[in-house]
Order: sequence, then C-alpha cells, then structure tokens
Amino acid sequence: MIALVRLRLAGFLRTGRALAPVLAGLLALGVLYGGGRAQPAEAYGVSAVVLFPVLAWQTKILLDVEPDVQRRLARVGVGPARERAAGLLAAAVAGLATIAVALVFPWLVGGVTGPSGPGDRPLAEGLALGLWAHLLALPAAVALGALASRAITRSAGYGVAVLTVGAVAAVVLGLSRSVAPWLVPPVLPTARALAGPLAASTGVLLTAWALAWAAVALAGYAWGRRSRA
Repeated sequence: MIALVRLRLAGFLRTGRALAPVLAGLLALGVLYGGGRAQPAEAYGVSAVVLFPVLAWQTKILLDVEPDVQRRLARVGVGPARERAAGLLAAAVAGLATIAVALVFPWLVGGVTGPSGPGDRPLAEGLALGLWAHLLALPAAVALGALASRAITRSAGYGVAVLTVGAVAAVVLGLSRSVAPWLVPPVLPTARALAGPLAASTGVLLTAWALAWAAVALAGYAWGRRSRA
C-alpha cells in the first residue's frame, strides 16, 4: 500500500496539479495576514478556516489525477479497502505538507507576533494550539475532498458542487448562532475558541466533534466507492 501512496503522490506532483491549491492557499494566507499582526493561536485558528476548502480541493485534485482504469487495477492488486486507504493517506500527507507551509508563512511576512503582555499566551502554547487547529481541520477536509472526487461524483460539475456546498456550509452552519452546527466540522468553533482562553474540556469536545464528523464522512465515501465499483 505504501508503494501505491507514493505512486499517487508522485502523480500529483509530476503533473503539476499540486501547484494550484498551494498557490491558492498562499494567496488566501497573504490576504489574511496582510491585515496586520496577531497572536499565533488566534491567527492560526483563522488560518485553519481559510485552508479548510483549500485542503479539500487539494484532496479532490490528488484523487482525480489517477486514471479510472489505473484505479480499478489498483483495486484488483491490493484490494478495495487498501486502495481507498492509500488515496486517503496520500491526501493526508499532501495536506500535512500544506499545513507546514501555512504554519511557517506568517512568520516570513510578519503576520504574527510573540506575546507582548501579561494576558497573552506563551509562544510555545500558541504554536501548539495553532498546529492543533490545523490538524483538526485536516481529516474533515480530506473527507470532503474524497466525497467530491470523481470516483464518487462521476463528473467535474458535481464534484465542484460538493466542494462548494461543503465549504460554504462549514462557514454558515459554523456561526455562533447556527441551528445545526453539528452538521459541519468545527473549523469556525475552533477559531472562536482560540480567540480567548481555551478550557481543556472544550478542546476535547472539539477534537471529538471533528473526528466524529470525519469518520461519518469517510464512511459515506467508503459506501459510495463500494456502490459504484
């Protein structure tokens, strides 16, 4: 399966399709950090929200690079479950690389600042919380991108529609007065939580929420792949 993960990552990179989501992410982060400097935890919380649709789009592109015939051959060679897992793992690895760029980028452009007062978080804590916020968004973004992939939607138009609806819903239903926030991953609630003191119970709740949402979405992806095999 590792060889299949490497094959898909190589195809993603060699075709040049990795450039589009990376450039889109850098552009979005440039606009975000161009408004002034902020504490790391707060800045990274918003960064995770901004990157969520980019990571989902990146996942869709990576999964769609492989031709349908080659994907079917991989299913025969390693089995359906391992073939699906290899694609998701490759998308997660690509997502981690994008997150690494997002964590370094604001320091290069002066978008974040260290603690300047007694009420500010220590720098190490802010960085750890920022990493946590991005890692919380990654599984849900991979799941959304997988649901929008060609293997599920069968057409580019439907795939774009799934991505758009998922990204917009994550913002609209993630607002503080949403009637059904549990329908979307907690990218906005996490950003709000990082804007102030974060209780341990809140962090546990947000983590469980994000993982549960991703698990349900990935179960839907697995079911869709089986039904369209």
